[in-house]
Amino acid sequence: MEMLHYIQELFARYGYSVLFFGLLLEFIALPFPGETTMAFAGFLSYTGRLDFATLIAVGLAGTTVGMTITYFIGLKAGLPFIQRYGKWILFSPAKLEKTQHWFDRYGSFFVFIGYFIPGVRHFTGYLSGIIALPFRKFAMYAYSGALFWVLLFLSVGKVFGPQWTGIFHLFETYAMRIAIGLVVLVALIVVYRSRRSLRAQLLRLRARFKVKAKIKQTSKER
Repeated sequence: MEMLHYIQELFARYGYSVLFFGLLLEFIALPFPGETTMAFAGFLSYTGRLDFATLIAVGLAGTTVGMTITYFIGLKAGLPFIQRYGKWILFSPAKLEKTQHWFDRYGSFFVFIGYFIPGVRHFTGYLSGIIALPFRKFAMYAYSGALFWVLLFLSVGKVFGPQWTGIFHLFETYAMRIAIGLVVLVALIVVYRSRRSLRAQLLRLRARFKVKAKIKQTSKER
């Protein structure tokens, strides 16, 4: 409750900038309750004090800027920098090892789901830079994951209103499972809606294959 009162005071004083700078600093690995702040901001949107679309834009901007900064720090400074100065950004060797473990397990997709793993999301940008993950691939996963993460926790406050605190703890506990489930659901919807075009493409490929096979057979007969 004390934390919520503090966050409420910050929003009363600084408005949307709290969300932008708070999330930016969180991804540089400085202490900030990003998920709690987003859920509370969503609740403020529910009450009409803040605009939901603006919150999404500001939250996404803060998250992506923070992630991009850490990516380039990791890319330019490398592992020696993290080993030497990591303690100042709460990046201990144990957390580096934990982040590496998740990266080895999920590959580039980890940049997307890393947002939903407590104690890990703050370091995915650094590690992506350290291993020189191509920026285009990093941006694809990091920015889409950021949008998903921001939408999910802002929606907790927006949708559930006064009951947001109870739902928030549920989302916080099972965030990664919920996120993966939603990704699978969206993928299935996209596939279902585009099934006709996919079928047409498969038929065209099949026809091309038959034509090529027929040409090849004719050439052999000659």
